[in-house]
Amino acid sequence: MKSLNIAEAQLKNAPMDLFDSDDDTCSVSSFFTTRSERPDMDEVHVHKDFMLDQSLDALYEKRSSTREQALASIVDAFKSDLQHEFVQKNFATLLHQCLHCIKKGSSKESSLASHVIGLLALTVGHGDQSQEILGDSVTPLSQALKSNHEALKITSILECLAVITFVGGANAEQTERSMQIIWQMIHPKLVCNVVATKSSPLVITTVVSSWAFLLTTVDRWTLGPKILQETVTYLSTLMETDDRSVRIAAGEALALLFEMGTLEKFDAKAKGSANVSVKEGSVSQEALINMDILISKVTNQVRDLAVEAGGKGCAKKDLNTQRSLFKDLVEFLEGGVAPETSTKIGGASIETSTWCQMIQLNFLKHFLGGGFIKHMQENELLHDVFSFTPKKIGGHSTMTNEEKRLFQSPDSAVSKARTQLMKRQRMISNKEALFN
Repeated sequence: MKSLNIAEAQLKNAPMDLFDSDDDTCSVSSFFTTRSERPDMDEVHVHKDFMLDQSLDALYEKRSSTREQALASIVDAFKSDLQHEFVQKNFATLLHQCLHCIKKGSSKESSLASHVIGLLALTVGHGDQSQEILGDSVTPLSQALKSNHEALKITSILECLAVITFVGGANAEQTERSMQIIWQMIHPKLVCNVVATKSSPLVITTVVSSWAFLLTTVDRWTLGPKILQETVTYLSTLMETDDRSVRIAAGEALALLFEMGTLEKFDAKAKGSANVSVKEGSVSQEALINMDILISKVTNQVRDLAVEAGGKGCAKKDLNTQRSLFKDLVEFLEGGVAPETSTKIGGASIETSTWCQMIQLNFLKHFLGGGFIKHMQENELLHDVFSFTPKKIGGHSTMTNEEKRLFQSPDSAVSKARTQLMKRQRMISNKEALFN
């Protein structure tokens, strides 16, 4: 370990031209791409800290490809482990460099930087730092959405905004602000001075799923009956599109609105049910009747999609996913019982019994990707969100053999870090040999 520390000191004091060479063996970009053997676990923290420090430094490089590789390395490190020590030392620097990458970088660079900011929020959890992330990021992210129409960049920013609001939103106003920013990307009618643009199915799906993810944190609908009716009307329209992912996202959002009791409240009022009031203000009988008609239409759409026949060239898996979702929604509308799910993590399971929980779980599972298992085992924020207690043996969270192989593979952050450090040591040794 002593020799490793000496090597790190030498690296930090090494001339910058050692890393600025155009030669592939000495470039910063090659720093992030080599594979090697898996290190001993007592070296893990040294290697990871070294890798992350170098990645953070690389965000100042002029070459876009170098910054992209650095951001990809940071994403990998934040998914594979909880980087609390690194965040404690570099929180503000990392956040603002990522915001700069979103503003000035390529579509890929902006996408990766957005992912890093979301992972940063999940790492720090609830508190002052996550509120700072939201406060500093919401305006730059909103501006980036308005100035760009590339699907990769837009979807990443939308998911980032949803995650940082989910973690750092301190009040309903902040959450509703983010929901409006997200929603206006596909339905600007609800927002003033926004020009409508045609969005891809991927963007539409991301907008609806991100919006619904934040809706799970709202105690009640506060935007008024007119906006509610326009929202439900638009979701109903989305269920008529050709893209199944769009239909499914719209169906989940509607399921959540039904579960919140928002739609039933207006439906009951329209039918003259006793002891039902609309707190948002007086609503005309005509508006209530229109809402009743709309809810009946949505209900019929849900029933049709639950039994839709597959056409020529139809992907069977996608069709089955659609049928399953809308079948669950039909059962929920008829019996009031949401679908239950169980996800195994190590020796324990995450159980969901509401649409709200299922939407939160699916969204975070998608955002974390291969890092979902690790975060569910060790991230206290997620433990709190899902009331999940990981099973531990001998003081350590259990991991299945498959999970261990994933974490210890040659592509893992740990292996990459060891490779990078060993390569640096060889470079320094070779350079010293030239001058001796």
